[in-house]
Amino acid sequence: MLDKKEHNYEKAVLVGLVTKDQDEEKLKEYMDELEFLAYTAGATVEKRFTQKMSQPDSKTFVGSGKAQEIRDYVKEYEIGTVIFDDELSPSQLKNLERELEVKILDRTNLILDIFAQRAQTSYARTQVELAQYEYLLPRLTRMWTHLERQRGGIGMRGPGETEIETDRRIIRDRISLLKDKLKTIDKQMATQRNNRGKMVRVSLVGYTNVGKSTLMNALSKSEVFAENKLFATLDTTVRKVVIGNLPFLLTDTVGFIRKLPTQLVESFKSTLDEAREADLLIHVVDISHESFEDHIDSVNQILQEIDAHRKPMIMVFNKIDDFSYEKKEDDDLTPSTRKNISLEEWTKTWMAKSKYPTVFISALTKENFPEMKKMIYDEVMKIHISRFPYNDFLFEYFDNDDEENNGS
Repeated sequence: MLDKKEHNYEKAVLVGLVTKDQDEEKLKEYMDELEFLAYTAGATVEKRFTQKMSQPDSKTFVGSGKAQEIRDYVKEYEIGTVIFDDELSPSQLKNLERELEVKILDRTNLILDIFAQRAQTSYARTQVELAQYEYLLPRLTRMWTHLERQRGGIGMRGPGETEIETDRRIIRDRISLLKDKLKTIDKQMATQRNNRGKMVRVSLVGYTNVGKSTLMNALSKSEVFAENKLFATLDTTVRKVVIGNLPFLLTDTVGFIRKLPTQLVESFKSTLDEAREADLLIHVVDISHESFEDHIDSVNQILQEIDAHRKPMIMVFNKIDDFSYEKKEDDDLTPSTRKNISLEEWTKTWMAKSKYPTVFISALTKENFPEMKKMIYDEVMKIHISRFPYNDFLFEYFDNDDEENNGS
């Protein structure tokens, strides 16, 4: 997955806990995802450290023995970054930096860093900057640890504390300014949404890296940036799509993720408004991922948080071209697991009984695209008829629209 020669990657190690709320299997899934996050941010993971604890240590997250083990490893192998799978408190960050003497990141900080790299427009950059400042504010004290080494000098304690308070005021003022800026942009975007007329709005939602942008490109025949990395898309993209003689607006939104930082949910509320104000949601799922059911739950939870969970929805299980499984022997009577259930068997499980229309596709090879397009057409038509029960002129107007011009 990772070509170390291609970029100058930072060397990092990962740290996670097995707790009463998170067993070893769940931790492995989270650590796999954390490694992909690290790779997306520009790091190569050299080793994973895990520990069983009833709850994280309040001082250093892990126990003292494990902290010493990590310290010895990073010194021996010259590791520059240690990444923790959960959000660390300000005191934990400070103690760990003092103990390990390397850069310490938690999952939240890592995601914020990726968002900062990916933000292209002024709007996305403003959202990310706000989230970063809100994350930084309670952790400012760790930025002044250099003063502690000089604290023997007269008067050093006072100026240090004063400098922190000055920075806090500056950051609070900046947060207030960014929030005002976002309110202004939000109003402009709300006006843009209203100005799109009464055309049916369809929004692609789903976990990060499930293929939403690839599907957007295939449906709208436009070039939306798509890459096999997490959070390839931050900025909302809207395209006009015509299926048959029926036009609608298709929106690609930012991908969701488990343990999504609260700062990002807040600052990206308006980006998520596209999902909240859509008439129809297309929930894209990467069925080749072993944790796709958890991904579905995470997306549904965020949709509920933004009050978009009651909308009509189509379930699109993508990447069937990547799906693989370990075939069981005929005489193997042990219960089936996720790893040895075939795609055909999955299609006959709860998915087939879902209350939403469901289709299995490959956005890359366009397998089963006709079935998906017919499904989207039927759902959009229902909404259009309910909105314009006596109006047919729109279909006549778009009757001769060449699908190759979609996305204009």
